[in-house]
Amino acid sequence: MSTGGTGKPFAYEEYEDHDDFEDHEDHEEDGGGAGEDAGEDGDVRIDEALVRRLLTAQFPQWSALPIRPVPRSGMDNVTYRLGDELTVRLPRYERWVGQVEREQRWLPWLAPQLPLAVSQPVARGKPGEGYPFPWSVCRWLDGEPATTDGLADPRRTAVELGEFITALRAVDATDGPEPQWSNAFRGARVGAECDALTADSLVRGKIAKLRGMVDTDAVTAVWEEALAAPAWDRPPVWLHGDLATGNLLSVDGHLTGVIDFGTLAVGDPACDLIPAWMFLPPEARATFREAVGADEAMWARGRGIALAGSLPVPDDPFFQQDPARVTTALRHLEGILAGGG
Repeated sequence: MSTGGTGKPFAYEEYEDHDDFEDHEDHEEDGGGAGEDAGEDGDVRIDEALVRRLLTAQFPQWSALPIRPVPRSGMDNVTYRLGDELTVRLPRYERWVGQVEREQRWLPWLAPQLPLAVSQPVARGKPGEGYPFPWSVCRWLDGEPATTDGLADPRRTAVELGEFITALRAVDATDGPEPQWSNAFRGARVGAECDALTADSLVRGKIAKLRGMVDTDAVTAVWEEALAAPAWDRPPVWLHGDLATGNLLSVDGHLTGVIDFGTLAVGDPACDLIPAWMFLPPEARATFREAVGADEAMWARGRGIALAGSLPVPDDPFFQQDPARVTTALRHLEGILAGGG
């Protein structure tokens, strides 16, 4: 791998002073402040006043509780904390309306079968007060977003996360939601030409835009290894779909919960291997792989999926808004290239 004589395989210098980027997908702990816009055409205004009107009209028992936005803005949903024990979660765009249905239908059934706390819907709201989509009221889960540097025992976390994924995969997947538009086609075949981060044409286009910034030959080799790996040929299984840092909760450095099941699906479980490269430190990677029981093919597919989600595109507004996002994407990419097994 070329390092350009700096000892670093990527163009870090331009971005080194920035903080880590927030995952491109929405997380339960994230939400929009007053005045956030939503809706496919950007014409739906989501703010505290709207949330108050919706509660007053549909759930008056909660309408007097304090409403406050959670600290950061998510991409798919706006989340407000409601009192001390609840949250209100509203899709920003029509595409993500299906997330409400999946979480409302499946989480109450999945939760008792999983070893970590998960989001718990307690009510389903209807369109109203000028807001066009269904929405949810959920239980608030205590904890802080888990971070790599904040883990008290990375190998223990690797085992616990592997046990969570294994338990989720073991749950009966009959009638579960297949990969589709509203869950971003999570669990679909790697490289399938659909509206997903892992579409082959999309990934190759992103790689091409990174020439001169990263070793694109090395990146392409990892991607082609994922495409060449045997596809999942067993019955589809449950997967979370977005086990990114912002969707894992911890208390005192210990993993306690998993949130934001908007991309919940049944399909190829390789999608849930991304924490190996995008959350856990390298020394815990083998422990995680053993805990989750990933064979060579699944591991190669998971590595490719992680790579597809770690390609910073210079002209993407998401990365232009905050160069810190590029910093972390590059760091994840470096770990993916360095850590095959």
